[in-house]
Amino acid sequence: MYVPKHFEVTDIGLMHELIRDYPLATLITLGKDGINANHIPFYLAQNPQPYGLLQGHVARSNNLLQNINDDLDYLAIFHGSNTYITPNWYATKEETGKVVPTWNYAVVHVYGRLSIIDEPSWLYNQLSTLTDHNEARFSKPWSISDAPQDFTEKLMASIVGIEMTITKLIGKWKVSQNQQERNQESVIAGLTSDNQLGAFHMADLVRNSPKKL
Repeated sequence: MYVPKHFEVTDIGLMHELIRDYPLATLITLGKDGINANHIPFYLAQNPQPYGLLQGHVARSNNLLQNINDDLDYLAIFHGSNTYITPNWYATKEETGKVVPTWNYAVVHVYGRLSIIDEPSWLYNQLSTLTDHNEARFSKPWSISDAPQDFTEKLMASIVGIEMTITKLIGKWKVSQNQQERNQESVIAGLTSDNQLGAFHMADLVRNSPKKL
């Protein structure tokens, strides 16, 4: 991934936060049929340090399972908040007119070794952990134990667990760091007043960006 210095994020905690907030990853693998992409919700475990571990599951019939090589690193892409930035928001537009549209986004590329785990107890724990994490925001969270045991066991028989031991993290926060401070402030104001999905969160990213010009 192309990452200019002013968009580079190396803070592991910040990258972990994005992964937890946006857990649906695009997992890229390469097999005999060529490049393959699967969209998988992952749970991020803190250990092993420093990068952590991704845990998820796929359908037993998914050909991803035939394309895993123990000697290769694979790529999981986590997309955070993203939104269109209109040039009309830039404070310098009226002065020079030298402004163009762009797209702001935050993304984390995760590299690591993949392993297949076909153990019912591990899979049950993974499903419980992933569900509990995503249900935490509800006033009455659903638990995997709420469903009949024979029903969950039947469904679990059709899936297989996967783990990625993370070897490298690359973070890119393209959130107007290459703009003058007054343009950053006017972008924040524009985003705050915009009704587009994710705009308010992007305003926070621009405001709290770890790097400025």
